[in-house]
Amino acid sequence: MKLGPLAAGLIGAVAMLAGPDHLPIGELPAMASKANADDSGKPSAKAGRAPSMPMARDPSAAVAEEFEAARRAGTREAFELFIARHGDDPLAEQARAELKRLPR
Repeated sequence: MKLGPLAAGLIGAVAMLAGPDHLPIGELPAMASKANADDSGKPSAKAGRAPSMPMARDPSAAVAEEFEAARRAGTREAFELFIARHGDDPLAEQARAELKRLPR
């Protein structure tokens, strides 16, 4: 659908009337830099930096944490769940050994 010059002008006028603290749809408001300011009103050190993604977590560390959680729980259900989720991990063998030690 093509917008005529009148429709485009109306959309621009509405955008301008929205105020200086608003940007077009899908963009951040101009107040974002003020929200990052500390109590003194000065922008914080983070305000000038682009947002960054956190580093990816090591999957083996997460698996080890899950194994330790199963070990702390000490139940058949906990070890069975660990084995079901991580059956090909080396810690699954330890979980199977722990499972054999538990009473039925």
